[in-house]
Amino acid sequence: MDLFKSGNPSLTEKIFNKSITAEQEGAMTARGAINKFGFLFIMMLASSAYTWHAFQEGQDVTGYLIGGAIGGFIVAIIITFKRSWAGYLAPLYGLLEGLFVGALSAMISNAFKESYPGIVLQAVALTFGAAIAMFLLYNFRVIRATERFKSIIFTATAGIAIFYLIAMALRMFGIDIPFLHEGGLIGIGFSLFVVAIAALNLIIDFDMIEKGAEMGAPKYMEWYCAFGLLVTIVWLYIEILRLLSKLSSRD
Repeated sequence: MDLFKSGNPSLTEKIFNKSITAEQEGAMTARGAINKFGFLFIMMLASSAYTWHAFQEGQDVTGYLIGGAIGGFIVAIIITFKRSWAGYLAPLYGLLEGLFVGALSAMISNAFKESYPGIVLQAVALTFGAAIAMFLLYNFRVIRATERFKSIIFTATAGIAIFYLIAMALRMFGIDIPFLHEGGLIGIGFSLFVVAIAALNLIIDFDMIEKGAEMGAPKYMEWYCAFGLLVTIVWLYIEILRLLSKLSSRD
């Protein structure tokens, strides 16, 4: 996994180079990857709607939250190491992430129903807006995925991941990092930084999809790239939701 080439560990130039050496049944295209991302996104929306409705009906969706998160993580790890299985496992990942995202969204919506009744809808709108903006910036070459750009985004992404892992480990011992969850200026600033890094990862994702198509990567890499894009989109949405919840807590 050559993380220095891409902020998203599931989309890297090294992966494409390895894939090209394998037996091919047609080459991937950028359009094919985007179309498959659309399919995965619909799968995620369907399972998200299910858990959202279940919560509204009074069901406990904690199982969906935990099961979706753990299951999605396991499937993501398998796809990362078995890229040729992406066509079979990526839809499952989409469904599992939908269970997780739907349950999380329903819980946060309920928690902020008085102080911020439209928090989930605004987070969705901002996620779509950020994704479209990043695509346009990439498409018109306003932002170019240079090697220096990739290295900077990788370093920031890796730092965020390490910080989150440390925070999780400390929380197991009852120690919380205050600004990670609170709505102070430092906490909001940190969340803004993470949202920006997540959004900029999309630039690298788009670039790697385009490069993969140009290099003639095998057809199954369309599913793999679609999976990688979904990983980034979900991360961006969660971080935006976290940011909005912090902003609401300041009122």
